[in-house]
Amino acid sequence: MTRIDSTTPPTTATLQPLAAGALVHAGAGEAPEWWRDAVIYQVYPRSFADGDGDGIGDLPGITSKLDHLAELGVDAVWLSPFYRSPQKDAGYDVADYRDVDPLFGTLADFDELLAQAHARGIRVIVDLVPNHTSDQHAWFQAALASPEGSAERGRYVFREGEGEHGELPPNNWQSIFGGPAWTRVTAGAGARPVTGAADEVPGQWYLHLFDSSQPDLDWENPEVRSEFEDVLRFWLDKGVDGFRIDVAHGMVKAPGLPDWDGSVSMVEGTEGGGASDEVVDPGAPEDGSTGAGNSGPMFDQDGVHEIYRAWHRVLAEYDGDRALVAEAWVEPLSRLARYVRPDEMHQAFNFSFLTTPWSAAPLRTVIAASLRANDEVGAPTTWVLSNHDVVRHASRLGLADPGLRPNGIFAHEAQPDEELGLRRARAASLLMLGLPGSSYLYQGEELGLPEHTALPDDVREDPAFFRTQGAEAGRDGCRVPLPWHAEAPGHGFGPTGRTWLPQPESYARYAADVQRGVAGSTYETYRAALATRRAERLGTGTLAWVEEHAGSDDVIALRNRDVVVLTNLGSDPVVLPRGVEVLVASGPVRTDRSADPQVRVPSDTTVWLRAL
Repeated sequence: MTRIDSTTPPTTATLQPLAAGALVHAGAGEAPEWWRDAVIYQVYPRSFADGDGDGIGDLPGITSKLDHLAELGVDAVWLSPFYRSPQKDAGYDVADYRDVDPLFGTLADFDELLAQAHARGIRVIVDLVPNHTSDQHAWFQAALASPEGSAERGRYVFREGEGEHGELPPNNWQSIFGGPAWTRVTAGAGARPVTGAADEVPGQWYLHLFDSSQPDLDWENPEVRSEFEDVLRFWLDKGVDGFRIDVAHGMVKAPGLPDWDGSVSMVEGTEGGGASDEVVDPGAPEDGSTGAGNSGPMFDQDGVHEIYRAWHRVLAEYDGDRALVAEAWVEPLSRLARYVRPDEMHQAFNFSFLTTPWSAAPLRTVIAASLRANDEVGAPTTWVLSNHDVVRHASRLGLADPGLRPNGIFAHEAQPDEELGLRRARAASLLMLGLPGSSYLYQGEELGLPEHTALPDDVREDPAFFRTQGAEAGRDGCRVPLPWHAEAPGHGFGPTGRTWLPQPESYARYAADVQRGVAGSTYETYRAALATRRAERLGTGTLAWVEEHAGSDDVIALRNRDVVVLTNLGSDPVVLPRGVEVLVASGPVRTDRSADPQVRVPSDTTVWLRAL
């Protein structure tokens, strides 16, 4: 499937044989647990496939497309929330953790999806949102109906206000979605949010690190801990293979909830996950930090680890190597590795890797630091480039400065170079998939989908857009429904052509049906990479830098088992030694016309080679 074009002899210097240096990572041999080297595909249910024609994706729609995932070659799927919810934050505001929202189907639909996925050898991970509930959750409604100091209020973070009359919030924390992290309610039982009406008697405040419709739970309360262990067992009894834990580093707050003068924003992630337009310093620290970690007294408190030890014990009651996956925007990487110690979680998303700029030196740094930190605790590194919270990497890497990390892109802002972004995205994905450990793919990246940067404001739904008064575009642009058929209404998203967000015109050329079976397409490149990754056992492999490029500003070259992964980030082509076998390439490579031809790797291209 690799295109090799003929061209005139190169003028660039020819590489010497690709000799590996000292091992950075010794490898895991044969992984006893599936999650150590799995490629896991994130499904964002409302945007994957629509089964009933209402314009919103659903569980039957996902089931109908499982053959696509099996053909792609993924090992598991992670389903973003499908639970009962008022959908103020696209399901991350959960009203009932043990039921399916009618928008997505029924529990029977979930059971069918799970059975059909397992029949195809695909494991299923579901999302768990334990930092907060919806304000429509029965617990929060009971808290409002009950007086101050009640057991019902004790499940959440209710506090008296500061100031002479409690008119000031308990502290100065800000919401990740913008605005204050506290909302005041009226006094006594039957409370409701304060509106300023003359007859109101203001009372306590409740904490919400995200939207005001997402009150934070108090994880110091044993009842909260017991409830979520029961929720885990409910889905484990159904047969799920694991849980992705939302805001895994945010559930425990510092004692006393002290003021903090730092800025908690979409820059640093958690559920918001995106970033501002700040540029990452190419001279990143040797620990691989990029500024992507949340800090402050509301994050990464030591108390979270006892929660995960308890959850680890729950999962250990079940067979099949069930897994816990941490969404923890934590730096340095040595601190993140604490979440995947042997008695805690099994994977933790590597957001330092996701936020590293397109530059050889910082990428080498973050790769080495990641493997070193996780090797210390015997855990795999979990690589990721895109998800439902960040600008798709096919657009992020097409920006004039590929180190920028915008939280969404407006039509009036500088636009990504679509062709350049896709070329770099394919190269970055092959680099990621060539690394030892586990990798996550975000739905549509196997098609090369770009961010939708021209969404009208009146169709946006992300609370970050509204809570920042439109200052941030937010995450809707990476959540647009997928294109399955180029010529069908709504590009085949569902039977009626309706889509809950409009698709850009460009999606026709990215549709799955026009890429399937087409050599060199993004879809077929991903398929080839996943098949080769499995055949060569790269997920459990080794890593050593190729000596000739160990300090290069333009080239990353590493050896994983018997495969060399080489990424050319420079402007000039890289000429490979004679006789190499190209296994997979992210784009066309070229050969000269000599009697003993050599392969040239163009700019922004990754190749996998049989090692010499």
